[in-house]
Amino acid sequence: MRVLVQRVSEASVTVEGRQVGAIGAGLLAFVGVTHGDTSALAEKLALKTAHLRIFADEAGLMNRDVRETGGAVLAISQFTLYADTRRGHRPSFTAAAPPEQGERLYEAYVAALRRQGLTVQTGVFAAHMRVALVNDGPVTILLEA
Repeated sequence: MRVLVQRVSEASVTVEGRQVGAIGAGLLAFVGVTHGDTSALAEKLALKTAHLRIFADEAGLMNRDVRETGGAVLAISQFTLYADTRRGHRPSFTAAAPPEQGERLYEAYVAALRRQGLTVQTGVFAAHMRVALVNDGPVTILLEA
Protein backbone atom coordinates (compact mmCIF):
# COMPACT_ATOMS: atom_id res chain seq x y z
CA MET A 1 0.00 0.00 0.00
CA ARG A 2 1.23 3.47 -0.86
CA VAL A 3 0.01 6.85 0.28
CA LEU A 4 1.39 9.98 -1.35
CA VAL A 5 0.84 12.77 1.19
CA GLN A 6 0.99 16.44 0.29
CA ARG A 7 0.77 19.27 2.80
CA VAL A 8 -1.79 21.70 1.37
CA SER A 9 -3.25 25.12 2.07
CA GLU A 10 -6.42 23.89 0.38
CA ALA A 11 -7.59 21.05 -1.84
CA SER A 12 -10.77 19.93 -3.54
CA VAL A 13 -12.07 17.18 -5.79
CA THR A 14 -14.72 17.43 -8.48
CA VAL A 15 -16.60 14.62 -10.23
CA GLU A 16 -18.74 15.34 -13.31
CA GLY A 17 -18.61 19.07 -12.62
CA ARG A 18 -19.76 18.72 -8.99
CA GLN A 19 -17.44 19.30 -6.03
CA VAL A 20 -17.61 16.19 -3.85
CA GLY A 21 -14.90 17.03 -1.31
CA ALA A 22 -12.89 20.02 -0.15
CA ILE A 23 -10.61 20.98 2.73
CA GLY A 24 -8.70 24.01 3.89
CA ALA A 25 -5.25 23.52 5.39
CA GLY A 26 -4.24 19.92 5.96
CA LEU A 27 -3.21 16.89 3.95
CA LEU A 28 -4.07 15.59 0.52
CA ALA A 29 -3.57 11.81 0.56
CA PHE A 30 -3.47 9.80 -2.67
CA VAL A 31 -4.04 6.15 -1.74
CA GLY A 32 -2.85 3.19 -3.85
CA VAL A 33 -3.46 -0.47 -3.07
CA THR A 34 -1.60 -3.51 -4.40
CA HIS A 35 -2.15 -7.28 -4.24
CA GLY A 36 -1.59 -8.72 -0.79
CA ASP A 37 -2.39 -5.51 1.07
CA THR A 38 -4.55 -5.89 4.18
CA SER A 39 -6.75 -3.83 6.44
CA ALA A 40 -3.92 -3.93 9.00
CA LEU A 41 -1.69 -2.11 6.48
CA ALA A 42 -4.44 0.43 5.84
CA GLU A 43 -4.67 1.04 9.58
CA LYS A 44 -0.87 1.37 9.89
CA LEU A 45 -0.65 3.93 7.07
CA ALA A 46 -3.60 5.88 8.44
CA LEU A 47 -1.84 6.13 11.80
CA LYS A 48 1.37 7.18 10.05
CA THR A 49 -0.57 9.83 8.11
CA ALA A 50 -2.30 11.17 11.21
CA HIS A 51 0.94 11.37 13.19
CA LEU A 52 3.22 12.60 10.38
CA ARG A 53 4.99 15.69 11.75
CA ILE A 54 5.23 17.94 8.70
CA PHE A 55 3.60 21.13 9.99
CA ALA A 56 5.54 24.01 11.50
CA ASP A 57 5.68 24.59 15.23
CA GLU A 58 6.24 27.98 16.89
CA ALA A 59 9.94 27.85 15.96
CA GLY A 60 9.15 27.14 12.31
CA LEU A 61 10.32 23.51 12.50
CA MET A 62 8.30 20.64 11.04
CA ASN A 63 7.25 19.27 14.39
CA ARG A 64 3.42 19.14 14.43
CA ASP A 65 0.97 16.68 12.90
CA VAL A 66 -2.29 17.45 11.10
CA ARG A 67 -4.36 16.80 14.23
CA GLU A 68 -2.38 19.34 16.24
CA THR A 69 -3.00 22.01 13.60
CA GLY A 70 -6.74 21.37 13.36
CA GLY A 71 -6.27 20.42 9.71
CA ALA A 72 -8.29 17.96 7.66
CA VAL A 73 -7.49 15.23 5.14
CA LEU A 74 -8.71 14.86 1.57
CA ALA A 75 -8.24 11.18 0.63
CA ILE A 76 -8.27 10.23 -3.05
CA SER A 77 -8.03 6.68 -4.41
CA GLN A 78 -5.13 6.48 -6.86
CA PHE A 79 -4.38 3.12 -8.48
CA THR A 80 -1.77 4.80 -10.70
CA LEU A 81 0.60 4.91 -7.71
CA TYR A 82 1.37 1.33 -8.77
CA ALA A 83 2.25 2.18 -12.38
CA ASP A 84 5.20 0.20 -13.73
CA THR A 85 7.16 2.26 -16.26
CA ARG A 86 10.29 0.12 -16.50
CA ARG A 87 9.48 -1.06 -20.03
CA GLY A 88 8.25 1.01 -22.93
CA HIS A 89 6.29 4.24 -22.72
CA ARG A 90 2.87 2.95 -21.67
CA PRO A 91 2.58 2.24 -17.93
CA SER A 92 1.42 -1.16 -16.75
CA PHE A 93 -0.99 -1.23 -13.83
CA THR A 94 -0.90 -4.96 -13.10
CA ALA A 95 0.57 -4.27 -9.65
CA ALA A 96 -2.57 -2.34 -8.64
CA ALA A 97 -5.12 -4.34 -6.67
CA PRO A 98 -8.42 -5.32 -8.29
CA PRO A 99 -11.13 -2.66 -7.80
CA GLU A 100 -13.03 -4.59 -5.09
CA GLN A 101 -9.92 -4.95 -2.94
CA GLY A 102 -8.77 -1.41 -3.70
CA GLU A 103 -12.07 0.11 -2.65
CA ARG A 104 -12.31 -1.98 0.52
CA LEU A 105 -8.81 -0.98 1.68
CA TYR A 106 -9.21 2.65 0.61
CA GLU A 107 -12.37 2.78 2.75
CA ALA A 108 -10.51 1.07 5.62
CA TYR A 109 -7.80 3.77 5.41
CA VAL A 110 -10.43 6.55 5.50
CA ALA A 111 -12.23 4.94 8.45
CA ALA A 112 -8.95 4.60 10.36
CA LEU A 113 -8.19 8.31 9.80
CA ARG A 114 -11.63 9.20 11.14
CA ARG A 115 -11.02 7.05 14.23
CA GLN A 116 -8.00 9.30 14.86
CA GLY A 117 -10.44 12.20 15.19
CA LEU A 118 -9.65 13.71 11.81
CA THR A 119 -12.12 15.36 9.48
CA VAL A 120 -11.79 13.44 6.23
CA GLN A 121 -13.24 14.32 2.85
CA THR A 122 -13.05 11.87 -0.05
CA GLY A 123 -13.32 11.58 -3.77
CA VAL A 124 -15.42 8.94 -5.52
CA PHE A 125 -13.75 5.56 -5.94
CA ALA A 126 -13.07 4.63 -9.60
CA ALA A 127 -14.51 7.93 -10.89
CA HIS A 128 -12.73 10.34 -13.19
CA MET A 129 -11.79 13.07 -10.69
CA ARG A 130 -10.39 16.56 -11.05
CA VAL A 131 -8.22 17.33 -8.03
CA ALA A 132 -7.22 20.91 -7.28
CA LEU A 133 -4.65 21.76 -4.64
CA VAL A 134 -2.34 24.41 -3.33
CA ASN A 135 0.75 22.53 -2.15
CA ASP A 136 2.13 24.21 0.96
CA GLY A 137 5.93 24.19 1.01
CA PRO A 138 5.88 22.20 -1.18
CA VAL A 139 5.91 19.17 1.08
CA THR A 140 5.28 15.77 -0.53
CA ILE A 141 6.00 12.49 1.29
CA LEU A 142 5.57 8.90 0.05
CA LEU A 143 4.44 6.45 2.73
CA GLU A 144 4.68 2.73 2.03
CA ALA A 145 3.84 -0.38 4.01
